[in-house]
Amino acid sequence: MALLSITNLQVRYGRILGTDDVSFDLAEGETLALIGSNGAGKSSTLKAILGMVSYPTGEIRLQDKNLKGLRPSAISRLGVGLSPEGRRVFPYLSVLENLRIGAYARTGSEFEERLEQIYAYFPRLKERSGQRAGLLSGGEQQMLAIGRALMPRPSLFLLDEPSLGLAPIVVEKIGEIIAEVQKSENLSVVLAEQNANWAMSIAPRAVILELGRVAAVGASANLRQDPRVRTAYLGV
Repeated sequence: MALLSITNLQVRYGRILGTDDVSFDLAEGETLALIGSNGAGKSSTLKAILGMVSYPTGEIRLQDKNLKGLRPSAISRLGVGLSPEGRRVFPYLSVLENLRIGAYARTGSEFEERLEQIYAYFPRLKERSGQRAGLLSGGEQQMLAIGRALMPRPSLFLLDEPSLGLAPIVVEKIGEIIAEVQKSENLSVVLAEQNANWAMSIAPRAVILELGRVAAVGASANLRQDPRVRTAYLGV
C-alpha cells in the first residue's frame, strides 16, 4: 500500500487552476521528484497535502487516512513535515531556537537526542547554534530549514525548491544530505524542484507537471532519456 496517494487533485485560486487532475502515489521509503517550472503546480500540490489550501475535487490519503478537510496542524501530527520554498527561517532567533520551534512536541532528553542527530547531519548548524538565523548564508539557512522540519521525525517529508538561489556546490551538498537522511531514517520524500537534472539525480522516480497537469511520470533514468524532457527541462 502506498504511503501517500493523490487522486484527481484540483486546486483552485478563484478562477485560476493551481492543479488539474493530478494523480500519483508515493511508496514508503521512496524519494519522488515533482518537477516543473514556475506555476506548474508543484507548490499547490505540496500545500494541498499539508492542508494549507482546499481542493474542491480529488482525494489525498496518507496510508488509510483521508486528509481532506484536516487542518495543517492535524496533518503535521500525522507525520508530515515541510521545508518551505524560500527557507523562511525566523531571522531574529538563533539557530538553536529555530530548531526548538521545529521540535514543538519533544522535550527533555528526547529533544536533546534529536537535536544531536540533526547536528550530525548538519555540523555547520552546531557550529552556528547561538547565531541569529538571519546572519547565516543562504546555504546555511536552507540547512536550518530542512533541519527544523526534520526535528519532529516526519514519516513524509515535503521539500519545496530546496536548491533555489544556491550555488551549485551548495546544492550538491544539500542533495547529499537529503539522500543521507532518507536512507538512515527511511523517509518518504517528495522533492518539488525546477532543477530537474539535480532532482532526478536524487529521486529514482519523477512526476513532471505542466500548467497544473501531469505531463509525464516514470523512472528518472527513463525520463532523462526522453527527448521532450531533455529539451524542456534538462537543457540538452
